[in-house]
Amino acid sequence: MASKPSLSMFTRGLSNLSQSSDPNSPNVNSPAEQRADSKMGFLKAMRPLPTQHYWNVYFDSTNNQTILAANRLTRLALWHRQQKEPKKTEDGQEYTAELEQLGTQIESVQDFWRYNNNTPVDQIKMRESLYLFKSGFKPVWEDRRNILGGSWTFRVNKNIGPDFWTRVQLMAIGEQLQAALEEGDQICGVGLSVRFNSHLITIWHRDSSKQKSIDGLLACVLAELPAELTPKADNYFYKRHCDHPGFNPPPELKAVLDSHNARVEAAKAAAEKFVADKTGQSTPASATGEGGPTVAVTEAAPAAETKDA
Repeated sequence: MASKPSLSMFTRGLSNLSQSSDPNSPNVNSPAEQRADSKMGFLKAMRPLPTQHYWNVYFDSTNNQTILAANRLTRLALWHRQQKEPKKTEDGQEYTAELEQLGTQIESVQDFWRYNNNTPVDQIKMRESLYLFKSGFKPVWEDRRNILGGSWTFRVNKNIGPDFWTRVQLMAIGEQLQAALEEGDQICGVGLSVRFNSHLITIWHRDSSKQKSIDGLLACVLAELPAELTPKADNYFYKRHCDHPGFNPPPELKAVLDSHNARVEAAKAAAEKFVADKTGQSTPASATGEGGPTVAVTEAAPAAETKDA
């Protein structure tokens, strides 16, 4: 069994509690004041430790309402859904309608543990997903803040999935994942999707053209995980959102994506020309891997989708 995550970064000592029992102490005038002192010190020590960003929890189910009522987590999602008016959407917006924001915003470490300890990950059904995303981001490829990004996907056995998921979430709210990114890039959020015999745990970031971010995220995750949770090399891969078969951005965002990709290709061609000029050799097109920004791993299995096409 995996060891419990280290939470030293999120804990506070209780050293400020008043423990004086000397009746002659000038700081203690009476037993009542001493008790009040201790209470005030305790409350200060237990004050919520804020996270650097606000976070939202989303639940996604493509199943019908009968299946939605099967467990506590999906019953909560169903209740949220019934409070809303039906929406008629098209294209990529259809998927957004399946997302339900659960509970209130996570603003502190205590909020996170309250949500995490009361979320039955082992009861999430096949093809259902849970996401922890920064406020302002949604777990949708075509979201305006995600459209240029990509994600790492880790396939882990269900018996260690909940522990792996908790640690990845802690890396997110603790800002370790953000620290691993190249300047100008951002972490969007993390997700867990259930498949037949595994959990797919994803880490989303905003700019898939930044190779240092891609490499840094993988290095961070592998360094933070204990040996018993470390996945094999063939059980994780990276993929740009726009490379998924179901990717379908609205026209106004497609123009943004096309412009971005054109700039990336131009910068890549300029870099290759510089290297070729410096070495006095030409680089054949077949060796440059044309067709988009370089990523750490290009292959992807259909089962690794975080959203059904």
